[in-house]
Amino acid sequence: MAKSIDRQIVLPWSQVIRISFNALRARFFRSMITTSTLVLAVAFLSYTFAVYIILEGMWPAADSALQDKILSAGFTPADGHFGSTAKDRWLVVLSLLVCAVGIVNAQLMAVTERFREIGTLKCLGALDSFVIKLFVLEATYQGVLGGAAGSVLGVGTAVATLWMRFGFLVLTHLPALDLGALLVKSSALAVGLSFVGVMYPAWVAARMQPAIALRSEP
Repeated sequence: MAKSIDRQIVLPWSQVIRISFNALRARFFRSMITTSTLVLAVAFLSYTFAVYIILEGMWPAADSALQDKILSAGFTPADGHFGSTAKDRWLVVLSLLVCAVGIVNAQLMAVTERFREIGTLKCLGALDSFVIKLFVLEATYQGVLGGAAGSVLGVGTAVATLWMRFGFLVLTHLPALDLGALLVKSSALAVGLSFVGVMYPAWVAARMQPAIALRSEP
């Protein structure tokens, strides 16, 4: 038994990367559905934070009329900082929850719908570690692309919305560095949540017996 285990071939990471990339290409439209879920979840989160960042940047330079307009729109600063009231904190928590649930659910469905494919791979000799690596890499690809696109979409929508409501002061006092940091953090969060969301279903799928996996409904 020990000799047979010693003779098993473990594919290098370069081969696993190539196989996972080809799998995404073969399932392009399915992958786009998963990635679009990531985009929308991250866009909602980044939009929420971007609005607060932009308002903080323009608030000191706004005249009293514009400040009254901002307050009448429902934005209330606490000690000169937006996003600090109980309502704002609840909105931030809600956006984080929506982002986390959306990403984890997307990765969960991406794995469970491929149980039969996993069974075929295991019948051909794929090890449990290969299956886990395959899904982790696919989730990383989708997290990077979806996170980057969602962050840009959310920040861009926030800038455009506030510009139309409050005028050019939004653009002249745009906190570019803070928004850039938000883009990076939102993208990193998408990758992290994609990784977390895919680990458990990938581990369960990797440990399934091939016969059981092949009998699973697609």
